[in-house]
Amino acid sequence: MIAFAKQETFVDRNRTFEALLPKIQQQAHAAFRHELDERRQELIAEVIANAFIAYVRLVERDLEDIIYATPLAQYAIRQVRFGRRVGCKMNVNDVTSPYARRAKDIAVKSLYRAKELHGEWEEMLVEDRKVGPAETAASRIDFGDWMKSLSKRQRTTADTLGSGESTKSAARKFGVTPGRISQLRQELKIAWEEFVGEL
Repeated sequence: MIAFAKQETFVDRNRTFEALLPKIQQQAHAAFRHELDERRQELIAEVIANAFIAYVRLVERDLEDIIYATPLAQYAIRQVRFGRRVGCKMNVNDVTSPYARRAKDIAVKSLYRAKELHGEWEEMLVEDRKVGPAETAASRIDFGDWMKSLSKRQRTTADTLGSGESTKSAARKFGVTPGRISQLRQELKIAWEEFVGEL
């Protein structure tokens, strides 16, 4: 009987958090509205997880009466912006970690944004330290020539997929299924390999 009472309390507490959830999601969406779609969804999920952890801690301290959606959301948003992720250590050696980027003043640039700034796909090719400048220049020339060899639709698809858009987002954009986008991605890969003679 005692176990049943505890379970009922747990369910009630979850319902209380679920009632706060729409407002938390709304504030998280507003806070990260300038992020790319996939990244924004990831950050919103992090805010919800962080808010839930904070909510559980407050409930454990019998402070249910002072729990409101706005302060909970704002706290969780600050935690996420600072790089505190639920279930992850703040790793200063991981360049993809927001905490490491802030601590070591590392800038990670999106290739999509680089394209917007420079207006050229060739600028998006990343230099590899194992490859010399001549090979990098040749790759840029080859890539530009390959893009010109594609049909307008293929170029648009390559552009969209190369910008980092998710399969689902690209499928919505082109009005096709995510499976078709995966096929197009594979077709572009094969076309590139044929162009550079890797097949």
